[in-house]
Formats: sequence, structure tokens, C-alpha cells
Amino acid sequence: MTGSRTRRILLGAAAPVGALLAAFLITSVLLLLTGSNPIDAFGAMASAFGRTRIILGTINQTAVYYLAAVAVAIGFKMNLFNIGVDGQYRLAAMLAAAVAGASFMSNLPGPLRIAITLIVAMAVGAFWAGIAALLKVTRGVSEVISTIMLNSIATFIVAYLLTPQMLAVLEGNNISTPKITDGGQLPVITFPGSTTPLYSLSILAVIVGVLYSLVLSRTVFGFSIKATGLSESAAVASGISVSRMIVSAMLLSGAVAGLIGMPELLNGSAASYSLNFPTGIGFTGIAVALLGRNNAVGMVFSALLWAALDSSANALQGVGVARELVTIMQGVIVLSVVVAYEFVRRYRLVLEARDVARALAVQTPEAVAA
Repeated sequence: MTGSRTRRILLGAAAPVGALLAAFLITSVLLLLTGSNPIDAFGAMASAFGRTRIILGTINQTAVYYLAAVAVAIGFKMNLFNIGVDGQYRLAAMLAAAVAGASFMSNLPGPLRIAITLIVAMAVGAFWAGIAALLKVTRGVSEVISTIMLNSIATFIVAYLLTPQMLAVLEGNNISTPKITDGGQLPVITFPGSTTPLYSLSILAVIVGVLYSLVLSRTVFGFSIKATGLSESAAVASGISVSRMIVSAMLLSGAVAGLIGMPELLNGSAASYSLNFPTGIGFTGIAVALLGRNNAVGMVFSALLWAALDSSANALQGVGVARELVTIMQGVIVLSVVVAYEFVRRYRLVLEARDVARALAVQTPEAVAA
């Protein structure tokens, strides 16, 4: 039993480790082909973490990427591909920012204002993901198609609402939602010698990660999600409503997606939603979830890796390497992960077949003797 568990752990770690090694080797070859020194490039990226602001920025970004990964992973557990996390998060952030900056909110106590902002963000994200869920269970529309379309629709809705005639205000050349006044934001943690603070709302990632792990491993709802994802027919035979689980999983995924922009909104210096608000985080969440194998702990390390690569990208310019090298590395990691997981899966099947054959070979003489 111990040997089987050890082998399972080693095989589980083999895919991400192999993917990282492959990405490192491929990136090194690309650097050599372009006349750059891989040692200098990777050394510059590593040396960037000698600065406090880079470390703090990496931690902040890790929390954001982790929230995006959990939102995607909830769908993955149900065998649902929620590509719409990016649209859900941006629409939720914009509407939550509009509510948080509204004039009536300034008369409410600070904790209540924060709670309302978070609830609005989660509700908007869940609503937008729920549209795809309803289309799937009522009309059989693939969530891949519907969420891609909803991403585009969310982009146009945000563009339409982010105008002075609707929910935005114009300050100079900058268009944004009204600024969140004092009491509507959470304090940040500052460190001497660093202009980058640590977002206190990064704790959201910890809370969401713990709840994600507990729900999947300790609750009937979590068991139903995993069972439905593994086999819908077996889930139906067990009395589980597949349609209800699809809707529940998508709503939960969307609610978590709504939280992605909250650290930046409630801890960031802008205190509003504008055209400069980060985009594309939902797609990064897909890569982080894949690399972390949808595991609560595994996604911590993959989110940290992704954030570290982003934070150290600018350091490459100091050694004459374009910062786009980081994007290439991230893309290679994703492709390597897919290949590595398939290779490990097939190798695991071969090992299991050998174990069965060995067990049968041991039992056959005993059966003959009997």
C-alpha cells in the first residue's frame, strides 16, 4: 500500500516537473538560436527577486492568479470548460466598482460597504456564468461556445457602461467608475523601502483555497461534483441530478471569478475600474489550473510560478533579451503540461496492467493447487 501511494505521488509530480524542465530546455534553445546567453537571462530573472517590491508584487499577483485558477478548476472538476472566467471577472469588477463608488455608499459603515462590494461582484460573476449553465442544461449548448460568446458580450457591455453617460466619470483623459471614497477600501500592508504594498485582500485566495479543498473532500456536494465529472451515467444511477450539478458548479465558478478583481479594486491605488484594469487573467487561470492539476495546493505553486515569471520579465531587458520571452516560456509550459500529462497517464495504465498481470500470475498456481 505504501509503495502504491509513493508511486502515485511520484507520477502525479512527474507531469508538472517534466513540463517545467521541457520548457526550460526549449527556452534555452530559443535563446541560443537568437544569440542570447540562457544563463544570463535566467540569472537576471532570479536576481530580480532581491528587491522587496518584486517579491510583494509577486505575492499580490499570485493571489489573483490563484482565484482565477480555482474558478476554472471548479468547472474542470465537473468536466466543464468555463472559458468565460475572464468575462465574468471583468463584468463583475466593473459593476462592483460602480456600486462601491456610488454616492449612497459613502453613508454606510466601512465593513458593510466592503461586504456589499464583494457580494455584488460574486453575484454578477455567478449570474454571467449561470447564463452558460442554463443554455447547456435547457438547450444542450456547449459551455465552451457559450462562454466564448459571453466573453465578447461582456466586453461590449463594459465598454457601453464605462462612459460618462452611463456609470463612468471623465477626469481629464481618464474614464473610470467613480472613485471609492475612504472607508470603501481595505488597508494595505506597507514595507520600508518598497513602493509596492502587500494587498490585505490577498487573504481571499487563502480562504477560497481552503473552502475549495474542504468542499471537494469533505462534503456531499463536492462528492457529487467529482462523481458527475467522472461519469454522468454513474452519477444518475446514484441519484444525482446532473443538470442541477452543472448549474451549481457554473454558478460557484462564476462567483469565485467575480472575486478575481477585488484585490486590485479594494486595495489598489486606482480605487476604480477603468480601461487600465488588468485583463486576460481568466485565461491565465486556465493555464494555472492545468499546471496545478486542479489541486488546491498544486495551484498555489503554479500560480506562484506564473506570477514570478511575470514579475521578473522586465529584468530581461537588462541583459538584452525581450521580455516577451516570458510569454513564450508560459506558452511552452502549457503545451508541455498537456503532453506530459498524457504521457504519464499512459505510463500509469501500463504499470497498472503489469500489476494486474503479476497478481494473476501469483494467484494461478494457488488456484491450481487447490
